[in-house]
Amino acid sequence: MSERIFNFSAGPACLPEPVIKQAQKDIWDIYDSGIGIMEHSHRGKVFDRVTHETEAACREVGSVPDSHAIFWMMGGATSQCYFVPANFLPADRTADYFETGKWAQDSIREVPLYGGLHICGSSKESNFSYIPTGDQVEYSDDPVYVQFTSNNTIMGTEFASEPDAPEGAFLVCDASSNIYSKPIDVSKYGLIYAGAQKNLGPSGTTLLIARRDLLEEPVRELPQMMQYSNHAKKEGRYNTPNTFGVYLMGQVFRWILAEGGLNAMAEKNREKAMVVYDFLDSQDFFIPHAEKASRSMMNITFKCPTTDLDAMFIEGAEKKGLDGLAGHRQIQGMRASMYNAFPKAGAEALVAYMKEFAHEHAAASA
Repeated sequence: MSERIFNFSAGPACLPEPVIKQAQKDIWDIYDSGIGIMEHSHRGKVFDRVTHETEAACREVGSVPDSHAIFWMMGGATSQCYFVPANFLPADRTADYFETGKWAQDSIREVPLYGGLHICGSSKESNFSYIPTGDQVEYSDDPVYVQFTSNNTIMGTEFASEPDAPEGAFLVCDASSNIYSKPIDVSKYGLIYAGAQKNLGPSGTTLLIARRDLLEEPVRELPQMMQYSNHAKKEGRYNTPNTFGVYLMGQVFRWILAEGGLNAMAEKNREKAMVVYDFLDSQDFFIPHAEKASRSMMNITFKCPTTDLDAMFIEGAEKKGLDGLAGHRQIQGMRASMYNAFPKAGAEALVAYMKEFAHEHAAASA
């Protein structure tokens, strides 16, 4: 059997090892039922228990108040790009969006199908190297909601805290790539959605945390499958969910609790990210993409002096057991994704290789 290597993939990403080992057992037989988790009916008693335990653990991890429902859907975070305005934005009203990268742009593209759009802050002119703040943000007069992408996986930028929505508007957040990586005040949000495949579990499941009062009636007539209220009322089982994905999220939530909760996650994530950032700030060979004040604790983006050296770096990294470092095609270079389950030893191994590579190729790039 081959040994596990360091997985820097941006998603699907590495999972906690204790969770993987528990899943190995439960795929064969969960709760001594004689049947594996992937074989149980989504309407049966065993999956009832999985559903309720997953929701309870999710609520405990995030201190989610009773005012907010917890449920899950399929279709990835991409489907939420149109679900949000379809359910919340009347045709004669406006929603404000932060434009901070590709995934924010994907959401922005869908809004005019349903209502008015206002870009309240954008870093497009710098290829999304920073998060707009202060005077760089200008809200519309009366937005229904303000949407932002809390962590921009491709660019390696992250909101340090949630923006302050204008009075009367609620916050919507695509938290796919930093959900439960640090403490969050859920009460400030109308809706949080997150694809599970980075910090919470396998691909194919999207977690939603939504204010119950916002779910009561969509603002327009919609197909039954597009109404958030149906999914919330049925505990994420309006249609057949990804049962294994829901189960594994529950295991990850319990792992986070066992590790000390979100304060502990934030400390560990910052500690391992700074291993790489401290090195980047101490040298002049590798070129970081994100501005310092906007750096992500989840995704670290950087380049070599030339694209040829980028290709050599990635090839050499794979030979050393450092996988998934190729940057997204939109900015290329390298991207080191280090989500909750990623070990600090992987960050240290990356820096050791970066030092070796820079020493070997610095003269040739001068």
